[in-house]
Amino acid sequence: MPEKIITLEGVDQLGFYGAANANLKKMCELFPKLRIVARGSILKAIGDEEELIRFEGKIDELLTYAAKYGHLSPEVVGQVFSQGLRQAEAAQEKDIIVYGNGGLIVRARTENQQRLVKLYDDNDLLFAVGPAGSGKTYTAIALAVRALKNKEVKRIILTRPAVEAGEKLGFLPGDMKEKLDPYLQPLFDALNDMIPPAKLQKYIDEGTVQIAPLAYMRGRTLDNAFVILDEAQNTTLSQLKMFLTRMGRNAKFIVTGDITQIDLPRRSDSGLVRAMELLRNIKGIAIVEFGKQDIIRHRLVQHIIRAFEEQQERSEEETFRHGE
Repeated sequence: MPEKIITLEGVDQLGFYGAANANLKKMCELFPKLRIVARGSILKAIGDEEELIRFEGKIDELLTYAAKYGHLSPEVVGQVFSQGLRQAEAAQEKDIIVYGNGGLIVRARTENQQRLVKLYDDNDLLFAVGPAGSGKTYTAIALAVRALKNKEVKRIILTRPAVEAGEKLGFLPGDMKEKLDPYLQPLFDALNDMIPPAKLQKYIDEGTVQIAPLAYMRGRTLDNAFVILDEAQNTTLSQLKMFLTRMGRNAKFIVTGDITQIDLPRRSDSGLVRAMELLRNIKGIAIVEFGKQDIIRHRLVQHIIRAFEEQQERSEEETFRHGE
């Protein structure tokens, strides 16, 4: 039986094969006449000679795409294998959200990031929940910057519960930005990628970009604003209700959070999951649930998250057994 061996030297194998081999499974699905086996950097295909030649050509295109754009997904594999590299690159260009500093192109890189961008057009309130590194907050910031640049909104408002300080920030030195910097730094890191530093500082000074602890949102009506609540897993249901009812005319709200990283004294105090259950079926509200497959940080992050999840599952099983 004819076979073809392809060596993936210098290629991030986890990124190429995908989380839980999702990309590899998509390749197998699209080439049902071939038996495809992956062993580390060696990709072997066995079957019809013509199919093997076509498969090798598609892998070359996939490697070209990965080198250019720095990521792969089952959707990209499907585009490259079914439509060709040129069409896949055209689709990739459509995923650009905003052009950042120093030639940085900010795009929706995973299926759920793309879904968040798409749902943004038809919904004024979005929940984006999922693990660290899945790009939910970064994508939300990019949408906010795009909306500001396109004059769809007049200001961006960033808020986050300062759980570690119990929302009591008065004892800290400096103005409000300085008090909140330790908690809002990830949001500023994203803004610094997308807005030139001098212009960002001007926006902050003028109030075009505002920061506020969640407790300071009470009593405000937020018109013509793009508002992002980050780390929402650390809010109570009453705090979330207070925040969401601040929405004014021509406002866009995105709530991000990771329900596996609740820092409240009791996990049950978190109102994020309950709020999503209450609001899930309301028109104009959308929920995007990110997963490990969306993680685009260092390749080890997926393994780290999986290891901690497995440890937590073992701990819960042990607690259950002791309770019997």
